[in-house]
Amino acid sequence: MTLKLLIGNKNYSSWSLRPWLLLKAFGIAFDEEVVLLGDADFKARIAAHSPARQVPVLIDGEVAVWETLAIIEHIAERFPDTPIWPAAPAARAYARSIATEMHGGFGALRSAVPMNLWRPVELRELPAKAVADLDGITARWRSARQRFGAGGDFLFGGFSAADAMYAPVATRIRTYGLPVDAVSAAYVEAIHAHPAFAEWKAAALKEEQVLPVDEVDWPEVKRV
Repeated sequence: MTLKLLIGNKNYSSWSLRPWLLLKAFGIAFDEEVVLLGDADFKARIAAHSPARQVPVLIDGEVAVWETLAIIEHIAERFPDTPIWPAAPAARAYARSIATEMHGGFGALRSAVPMNLWRPVELRELPAKAVADLDGITARWRSARQRFGAGGDFLFGGFSAADAMYAPVATRIRTYGLPVDAVSAAYVEAIHAHPAFAEWKAAALKEEQVLPVDEVDWPEVKRV
């Protein structure tokens, strides 16, 4: 049975990007349904599948899974021969730890610079708490790359769930011209070069719905 993934706007919905990117990166077949975040019936449509009334939601037959990490773990169980997580125990533990941190933390950075793929690259100064978040994220990236990154361009060498979780941060770094170290800059480039991400962004740039809350230059809407 084919999986179905309910997602929000590709330009703005960072949480939707994560499981979509994971499924695409590993060639797992699924259908997608875009439910635009700004539509009046958004919560009602999602409520039919998730009490949280938020995207993403993965539908697997009679099973509905919401919350991104829960979706990722469901995919890992459903496709046990797919390297969703690193194989080595130490790497897998580190990957799960930083993925969970991303799921529940770094709120200052996410609030200061929302994901917005159609905004031209333009420097935006961060408040101190967001700078601290960015420093923490890039420190984890450097550690993962140094300890476990041999054999590929991603945090643990090959693409994994950890990369899906951090991909929206990579977009923020580029969009807002945020200064990072050389290791992190190379990782940002690797995310943007991934064919699955390129497919997502191409679709995002064709969208029309504008969400003022995610436009930091509002009332101006800057588009590439």
